[in-house]
Amino acid sequence: MAANSLAPSAFEQAQRQGDEAIRTSLLDAASRLLAAEGPQSLALRRIAAEVGCSTTVLYRMFGGKAGLIEALYIEGFERFRRRLAAVPRDPDPRAYLRELGLAYRDNALAERNYYGLMFGEPVPGFEPGRQAFDTALSAYQILEDAVVDCAAAGLLIDAEPRHVAVSFWAAVHGFVSLELDGHLPDADAIICTLMQGASSGFFVTPRK
Repeated sequence: MAANSLAPSAFEQAQRQGDEAIRTSLLDAASRLLAAEGPQSLALRRIAAEVGCSTTVLYRMFGGKAGLIEALYIEGFERFRRRLAAVPRDPDPRAYLRELGLAYRDNALAERNYYGLMFGEPVPGFEPGRQAFDTALSAYQILEDAVVDCAAAGLLIDAEPRHVAVSFWAAVHGFVSLELDGHLPDADAIICTLMQGASSGFFVTPRK
């Protein structure tokens, strides 16, 4: 018998850590399949085989395919929210906003299997429910709150903070989308330029 045939499956490894680890293992497997093969790969039997468990486990965790897709969406945005929330507060709110932009990119690169579901339409007919919507909004709110802080400090151009927040998000999102599609070979240098451009475009010099 080959030695690797005795290696524990992803499910067996997760079982040792509890239900949350099992859930994460299932979602990560589903997100990989979705990103690599499209929505037709999200058959529960296929995901169960990928992880090494029965479909009963998927039904217990998610209730079915619709619940699984909803959970994928929530998981992607919850990881995104945690990534943004982990950015240390800088005394200069402009610097903090720039760091949030960098964290946005870092999350997209680290969680690219979730990114398409979060911001695209890889599953025809999928509409996120209330919990999913609220999770997505909580991530975006971190960004908008940072812009509001800039405005309160007198550092923002004469514009609605929410409009600036959306503009900043659109700029970073567009950059990340191009990078994930392989169109930015010098991405590390370009993201620095983008953040510098945001500083000059959205902010004003504080009055002394």
